[in-house]
Amino acid sequence: MGNRGMEELIPLVNKLQDAFSSIGQSCHLDLPQIAVVGGQSAGKSSVLENFVGRDFLPRGSGIVTRRPLILQLIFSKTEYAEFLHCKSKKFTDFDEVRQEIEAETDRVTGTNRGISPVPINLRVYSPHVLNLTLIDLPGITKVPVGDQPADIEYQIKDMIMQFISRESSLILAVTPANMDLANSDALKMAKEVDPQGLRTIGVITKLDLMDEGTDARDVLENKLLPLRRGYIGVVNRSQKDIEGKKDIRAALAAERKFFLSHPAYRHMADRMGTPHLQKVLNQQLTNHIRETLPSLRSKLQSQLLSLEKEVEEYKNFRPDDPTRKTKALLQMVQQFGVDFEKRIEGSGDQVDTLELSGGARINRIFHERFPFELVKMEFDEKDLRREISYAIKNIHGIRTGLFTPDLAFEAIVKKQVVKLKEPCLKCVDLVIQELINTVRQCTSKLGSYPRLREETERIVTTHVREREGKTKDQILLLIDIELSYINTNHEDFIGFANAQQRSTQLNKKRAIPNQGEILVIRRGWLTLNNISIMKGGSKEYWFVLTAESLSWYKDEEEKEKKYMLPLDNLKIRDVEKGFMSNKHVFAIFNTEQRNVYKDLRQIELACDSQEDVDSWKASFLRAGVYPEKDQVENEDGAQENTFSMDPQLERQVETIRNLVDSYVGIINKSIRDLMPKTIMHLMINNTKDFIHSELLAYLYSSADQSSLMEESADQAQRRDDMLRMYHALKEALHIIGDISTSTVSTPVPPPVDDGWLQTGSSGHSPTPQRRPASTVLPPGRPPAVRGPTPGPPLIPSPAGGISSFVAPPIPSRPGPQNVFAANNDPFSAPPQIPSRPARIPPGIPPGVPRRPAPSRPFF
Repeated sequence: MGNRGMEELIPLVNKLQDAFSSIGQSCHLDLPQIAVVGGQSAGKSSVLENFVGRDFLPRGSGIVTRRPLILQLIFSKTEYAEFLHCKSKKFTDFDEVRQEIEAETDRVTGTNRGISPVPINLRVYSPHVLNLTLIDLPGITKVPVGDQPADIEYQIKDMIMQFISRESSLILAVTPANMDLANSDALKMAKEVDPQGLRTIGVITKLDLMDEGTDARDVLENKLLPLRRGYIGVVNRSQKDIEGKKDIRAALAAERKFFLSHPAYRHMADRMGTPHLQKVLNQQLTNHIRETLPSLRSKLQSQLLSLEKEVEEYKNFRPDDPTRKTKALLQMVQQFGVDFEKRIEGSGDQVDTLELSGGARINRIFHERFPFELVKMEFDEKDLRREISYAIKNIHGIRTGLFTPDLAFEAIVKKQVVKLKEPCLKCVDLVIQELINTVRQCTSKLGSYPRLREETERIVTTHVREREGKTKDQILLLIDIELSYINTNHEDFIGFANAQQRSTQLNKKRAIPNQGEILVIRRGWLTLNNISIMKGGSKEYWFVLTAESLSWYKDEEEKEKKYMLPLDNLKIRDVEKGFMSNKHVFAIFNTEQRNVYKDLRQIELACDSQEDVDSWKASFLRAGVYPEKDQVENEDGAQENTFSMDPQLERQVETIRNLVDSYVGIINKSIRDLMPKTIMHLMINNTKDFIHSELLAYLYSSADQSSLMEESADQAQRRDDMLRMYHALKEALHIIGDISTSTVSTPVPPPVDDGWLQTGSSGHSPTPQRRPASTVLPPGRPPAVRGPTPGPPLIPSPAGGISSFVAPPIPSRPGPQNVFAANNDPFSAPPQIPSRPARIPPGIPPGVPRRPAPSRPFF
């Protein structure tokens, strides 16, 4: 293909702009463009129309440009325009272009002169333009008009800042010559985002409307109020010319004539005017694109990489392929099965780091929630002893028993085992809910085909519900099996002999870790929730739970201990969440009604989620701190509990109580082990097998394949946009790869003293006009020549001698600045035209002192 020239760059950016705009802001890259900024009366619209050579922009009073207009100028043999929002239509009548801009503006902003940052994309093909991409931004205004909001000034400035703050944008700051340049809003905003002046180009309009006898020569020569890239002057059509439909080409000819004939500008006429501005902008934009080429290439490559996975399924998409839907269905079902298994079994790829999901949540149910539910239903000591005494007495009946009856033990054990049914069934319900949530998460990838997603969810969820019934039946069967035979020969059962020797105190005693070793069960942040405001209020601490105590520290370094609370006689109770609080709370209290911490009978500990609360409760269970039992007995029942027992009955109750404690512990251990296994076998593994082996058959039988694989309109549009973006990025990278990076470009001009932009707001700004020593006559008329004074005119020459044939006198300028202006032309313009013919300067009467050179405090 060969190396493409730099002229390919701007069309490439236009092509990328189209692709990005069609995809939307989510895929937008900051492309090199020229942002046109200026006040309402700065003449921005006329500058753009001069570029095109046609009247096509809306006119009127107030804010006319109410949406950014991205204007792409493309050199072509034919002349027409097209909009991105109606790309199929070509506009050859530019009056229709103006009407379409107005209609499209009103469609988004309404007719009340509101504004919107959503751009309008217009592309103009013409043999009279150079390749350029410009953004016409709303004019800076200060006073709201009509129904505009009071903050319209700030809205417009914010919108302009969004565009000019991008490092990829050049800034065209348009300022009329008949206003104080130091107060230019366009230049001030450019200075805010481009303090080094690397991206700012100044344009001076309305040079023909300056007061008689003044000019902007010093500004255009970049001597007064300098910019790093300098200024270019243009002359637009007047309002009378516009209303009179004056041809733009005639206006450009008049502009050229103005600069050639004006004494202050004729020596730089080749560097002034709309055609030169167009060339300069083309060159500057091309150079700017080249400078940003490495970063643009890296952005495009990263964008392409991010699209690779999403586009993978679309790369070989052929809508006319008869096997396409069958292949897609098989792939979707297979991928759904893989995703479901990964979420349940765990996987190293696509790990969720924000929350638990799938198998991790089910594991938490098995080993934290379920054991906690088992402990919650543990018997109350007083109730258990009362029930045992009643059982012994009822079994003995009218007789006084001499021995401890076995039947009392069996009756109490069976009553405790039956209580296991509720937490076991609740565990199944929790797992069912997590499985259904996992199915929904996995079917989210089937969103391209709404009917397929709906059917897959329905079929798998129905199967899970069917397995729910079988799983619950099996669990109830396990409990019934435990009830059917009380195995007192179990190796872990203490037996009657050992039961009689044990004491209640030994039964309640916790397991003590090895001497010198502190077993840490859990660490983490908790909030002490019930500290009064007078004492500092609620505060977060780092808590450490061991088998013996609960301690809290200032932070996780565990250097500054705030308190250590022994776990003896502590229990847990639930606390309702506060009305204004979003935290979940539980409390720790002492069963002997003692203060737990300072003067508090209980301490309330708060977590961010209910899951954290459940996890902490499970940790406290491991430390031997159990939940509080609901007290449902009334006062009469409480009085009834104060019965007295004879010593023999008390020994029998103590024996059976120890036996029951030992056997129920064996049952709990067995159930805690069998529950996860039963649920895994009957529900989770079965569901995985169903998805892999039977789901496809159910899908085929439930609906027609064509209807199942019918794409949503959004998905079809997304696929088209994605493929268009993908191919545009590949083509862009291909074109960028062929561009010669050795192309010579004009270096950025050296820095200038632009401190005037910062000090201009103080009100002490120099005037941008210069009044020459002699009155400037209208262009076209030869200047009058005064008679010479006696003797040769004494005009100092640059060499310090006397010259009798020099240019008209102008206010003196320091030599170094003239050298700077001559040797550092920011646009590297062609060689200057020969200086104008010398005129005999006006004579200076004897005795009249020469006027000193004007001071330039900001130079």
